[in-house]
Amino acid sequence: MSNPLEPPETVEVDNEVVSCDGGGVLGHPRVWLNMEGKGHIDCPYCDRRFVLRQGATAAAH
Repeated sequence: MSNPLEPPETVEVDNEVVSCDGGGVLGHPRVWLNMEGKGHIDCPYCDRRFVLRQGATAAAH
């Protein structure tokens, strides 16, 4: 049985909605990602994982 791959980078954030462009000149198109109450989300381009910081609250809409 194999272990799932770890994300290349994990970033703690204070909001459930984040943007990712891969970072740097050789990144990828900017995408907006919504955790939708899951507490984390992975970028579909670069697999960077965004994790909601402990104690952060979801923005009310």
